[in-house]
Amino acid sequence: MIKVLIVDDDPMVAEFNKRYLQELEGFTLVDVVHSPDAAQEILRKKEVDLLLLDNFMPGRTGLELMRDLRALHTRLDVIFITAASDAETIRDALSFGAFDYLIKPFEFDRFKQALLRYKGKLDLLSNREIFNQKELDQQILHEQQNQTMEAESLPKGLTKATLKVVMDAIYLKKSTSFSTEDIAEITQISRVSIRKYLKFLKSIGVLGERMTYGTIGRPIYQYVYKKMNIDVLSKYD
Repeated sequence: MIKVLIVDDDPMVAEFNKRYLQELEGFTLVDVVHSPDAAQEILRKKEVDLLLLDNFMPGRTGLELMRDLRALHTRLDVIFITAASDAETIRDALSFGAFDYLIKPFEFDRFKQALLRYKGKLDLLSNREIFNQKELDQQILHEQQNQTMEAESLPKGLTKATLKVVMDAIYLKKSTSFSTEDIAEITQISRVSIRKYLKFLKSIGVLGERMTYGTIGRPIYQYVYKKMNIDVLSKYD
């Protein structure tokens, strides 16, 4: 069993991650803590294979915790689960050896993909002492390349032409937040279809989402364009 420690200062998010983890076979939860200092206390007492690590926390960040762990030459693996979507933080996390990086909010399928991919590689590396280059490429390194290629296909039901129309409408609204209805009105495409495209754009980090309340108290979901992540769309050209 892969022993997992969840480190997130938001109790609700930590609980979601705990429930998600319990849906997957081969993993066992060691503990849930809400700060880097508490995480280090657990690591001194218990065996842990994998950290599910937030970055923004009181006191120290997740990156600072990871830096300290690497300074101790620990082989503990880390998957970041954080709202930090800036390139510098992502680059730092990867340079410290993070196995994967999930940007909040995320779907369970993405969480599952990260954990199962980690388990698969750990199983391979644990059950073999020596790899030749071909085996390493096909079973370990090439696996990541295949997943990247698959990720470049648009979800079923979405087309490149309509995605371009939606993005053109978003560019008109890029300085302000906007709703599904706003984009549907500009494009003259049904709200049901627009909702699918906005959900996809949110899933890859091009859009952020926030909830506000209207005059009669009904929740309204508003989207915000994240210019710094627009390059990810180039994979879908």
